[in-house]
Formats: sequence, structure tokens, C-alpha cells
Amino acid sequence: QVRVVESGGGLVQPGGSLRLSCVASGRTFSNYAMGWFRQAPGKEREFVAAINHIGASTSYADSVKGRFAISRDNAKNTVYLQMNSLKPEDTAVYYCAAASTFYYVTRAYEYDYWGQGTQVTVSS
Repeated sequence: QVRVVESGGGLVQPGGSLRLSCVASGRTFSNYAMGWFRQAPGKEREFVAAINHIGASTSYADSVKGRFAISRDNAKNTVYLQMNSLKPEDTAVYYCAAASTFYYVTRAYEYDYWGQGTQVTVSS
């Protein structure tokens, strides 16, 4: 079983930035595509960004395109989500997930392992 742990959430003002980190266990991290999802209270879990196993390909939700960037460092078993120009509507619990595929995937059901989530709050 792959353990996934997110960190880096917090409170930030609109227009500010945060960088989330996600550390995954195991020596086969490079076999997994990784993704970020978010869920606001009363709403469905929403795709945010995904990256293939070596970081060569990425995908973003339209709502975050141009503002967020996903990256990975396989030597550190870590994936990142750089969030810039944050808006109040970005407020949510952000989840990191691992999928048993080389190619990036964008549906929650395509992911096999999930972190516990980290809260991001964008407010004045």
C-alpha cells in the first residue's frame, strides 16, 4: 500500500500564493501518475491538476489553468502544487492522490491511493 501525506495548506489572502507538498512512500514512486483534487463543503470532489509518472505531461482544470502548476521530484518521492493568484473560491480541502498508471488521469475513481487532505483557506 502506498501512503500519501500532504502538507503546506493554510490561510492566505486573495491574490496570494501557497505551495502544497505531497510525499508518497515506496520505491516505485516513478511508476505512478499523481494528481491533486479539492473538495469544498457541500460540494463534489473536484479535479485540480495531474502529472504523469516522470513529470513530462500535465493537465489542469479550467478553473486553475494559468494560476496553478503541478510538478514532481521523483528522487524525493514528492509532488508539488504551486498555487498563485489565489481566489476565495479556491478555498477547499486539497487532496493528493496516486494512480497506478504512467499516464495522467483526471477522474477521482482512477486514483488508487489518497492522502488525508490539507486545508487551504483564501480570505481577507
